[in-house]
Formats: sequence, structure tokens, C-alpha cells
Amino acid sequence: MTAPEVSLRPLAASDGDTYASWSEDHRFCEHAGWTAGLPLTEHQAHWQKIITHPKPDHLRLAAVAGEQVVGYVDFAGDEPRRRELGYVIGPSDRWGQGLGSAVARLGLDYGFGQLGLDEIWAEAVDANHASVRILTSLGMSETGRGEDELFLGTPSFYRQFRIDRTAD
Repeated sequence: MTAPEVSLRPLAASDGDTYASWSEDHRFCEHAGWTAGLPLTEHQAHWQKIITHPKPDHLRLAAVAGEQVVGYVDFAGDEPRRRELGYVIGPSDRWGQGLGSAVARLGLDYGFGQLGLDEIWAEAVDANHASVRILTSLGMSETGRGEDELFLGTPSFYRQFRIDRTAD
């Protein structure tokens, strides 16, 4: 399936309500590790804080298809030439459409092009086969095993990956 045209842009105040609404999707919360069952207002307040007071070592960009927010990309860390890539697609009814691969690819392009990074690394829970598949399809090399993690109630662990500018 061909993913729709997706782009990245800075977060806008109006994005907070969209992201907060994903907390009502139980399947999404289970997979993304979000706290389910909190009042929507708590999620909205959380997102407004992220948007209005971002952490200095954490850049988050909205992923949009047309005018619709479909996810986000994160760059975490304070090393000048190396950051951790994260990405999320939501809600869960958008999964399986190629958006995760498209957004992760845009993340690599942004990290190497706009941020001038030399290396990007990422982690995926071994039991989350879709996330592992996306990272390997980007040409990222597996570098090791990370912390143990439960995924959907199943014991698993993080697999660590990296890619450098020359591989991109």
C-alpha cells in the first residue's frame, strides 16, 4: 500500500488536542506505552506543556498528511552530532498504511539534512515486529540489546539500531 504524502512541521498549539485524543484509543495506548484511562483534560494539559515548554534536549515535530496530523517525530539527546529518533503514528486505525515508514524516513532526512547530524540511533521492542521492520527497512544496523521491556504483557527487550550520514 502506498502511504499518503506526509511532511514534518513544528508543533502548533492546536496539535495538542489531536494528540490528546489518541489517548482514547486503548489499542494505541497499549502499543505506544501511553497511560490509558486518564481524563482527556490531563492528556490535553500534558500536550500543551510539551508544545509550549519543550525540553531543550528534545525536538518534536508534527507529521502531517495534507492538513491532518498523523503522528510525530522526536529527536532526543544533547550530543551535537548524534540523536535518538522516535516516531509515532496515531490513532491505531492509521497503522498498516505505510505512514510509520514514511514518517521515520522523513525523520532521518530531517536529522541528517536540517539538524546536520552524523549519526541517528533508535530502539524498538523486539516483540513489536512492525517497529523493528521499519527500522531495518530504513537501512539501520542493529547494534545491541537494550533494557528489558514488557510489550502488550509479554516480556521482551529493546533492540538498538543506528545509521550514519554516509549510509543514508
